[in-house]
Amino acid sequence: MENIAQHALLYVTAESREEAVAIGRDLVEERVVACANVLDGMTSIYQWKNTVEQSDEAVLLLKTRQELVPRVIDRVQELHSYDCPCVIELPIRSGNPDFLQWITDETISATPPPVA
Repeated sequence: MENIAQHALLYVTAESREEAVAIGRDLVEERVVACANVLDGMTSIYQWKNTVEQSDEAVLLLKTRQELVPRVIDRVQELHSYDCPCVIELPIRSGNPDFLQWITDETISATPPPVA
């Protein structure tokens, strides 16, 4: 079951369920993530510009290949409404081999195939 971080889970927060769904759908359609899970109803308390803030947000969990993480982070930043979106990578060190293979099968390769 050893994976040695060939896959990653990205934790992203979004302003609303609608924004999280839109970002997740775009990333799945672009095949840079295999799956996006939206968890609605989160309350965040955080420091922003020297003020303690509280807001309702949604969590977006993204499953992808390790090699695609930089591309996914860049794409989330392009699609996101926040100036500084939370995008945190959590390496997947092991798991169901069939599920991990599914992630690989459902995402594009970061390295283009050689030109014949």
